[in-house]
Amino acid sequence: MLTFTSFKASLAGTEPPAGLDPTLVALWHDGRGDWDAAHRVAQDIETPAGSWIHAYLHRKEGDEANAGYWYRRAGKPVARTSLDAEWAQIVEALLAELP
Repeated sequence: MLTFTSFKASLAGTEPPAGLDPTLVALWHDGRGDWDAAHRVAQDIETPAGSWIHAYLHRKEGDEANAGYWYRRAGKPVARTSLDAEWAQIVEALLAELP
């Protein structure tokens, strides 16, 4: 079972863990500092979770208007926490949904 701690530890690798859900793949890339790869993956996720990730990424980019659009699509309030805290919140929420 993948935990938050093991997910964070996987960031030291060169590839995301095998079989990882695309939502977590996007966050894995972002966790490694590759915003572009994270955004490419997030663009293809048409779920509320994908929209939440997309919102976070645009907030990180500094595009507040675009981030607001994606938060609305995700059904989430605009985050006011640090980016690191929001990243952790999303990862933990997605890991909790894994079977």
